[in-house]
Amino acid sequence: MHHHGYLWVGPKPRFDQEALRRPPHPEPPPAGSRPELIQRYREVAAEFPACDLPPLETRNWLRKPSSQMRGTWEDPRDAAAWLRDRLAEYAPRFASCAQRDALRITAHAISAEARLAWGGDVSLGCYLERPVFLSLALVTCLSDDGAHAMPCPGRGHASEPGADIV
Repeated sequence: MHHHGYLWVGPKPRFDQEALRRPPHPEPPPAGSRPELIQRYREVAAEFPACDLPPLETRNWLRKPSSQMRGTWEDPRDAAAWLRDRLAEYAPRFASCAQRDALRITAHAISAEARLAWGGDVSLGCYLERPVFLSLALVTCLSDDGAHAMPCPGRGHASEPGADIV
């Protein structure tokens, strides 16, 4: 088991473009479908993997290129530490004073570590100075990830300084 970290910061109106955050349906439209339906399916199939926006479902980060990963860690503590460090880094820009609290940031990291330890995923979003939004995610890849039917996008990728290469 290992964990991949993802980070996105951008304008809230862009984050709200939900159509770009949904993967295409697993089955293409049947033969004989309306041309506009087939065209829209092709657009979504091409746009979703390349789009840098966070997917609506956290596990769908695994469908994105490995270049969007910010780090990979074997140990949930290290992944949770990355999350804590990112929250602390952006804390001065949080729209809410309560979100800046160091104890709250630590609590998020502790909760993330516990969730990752049993194979869960973590997704957090925070408003920064308006209209900017921060999205952080940690996705767990299991060696027998057959239940999720999503292959790991890559091991050994670490673009974040200090990330463990696995």
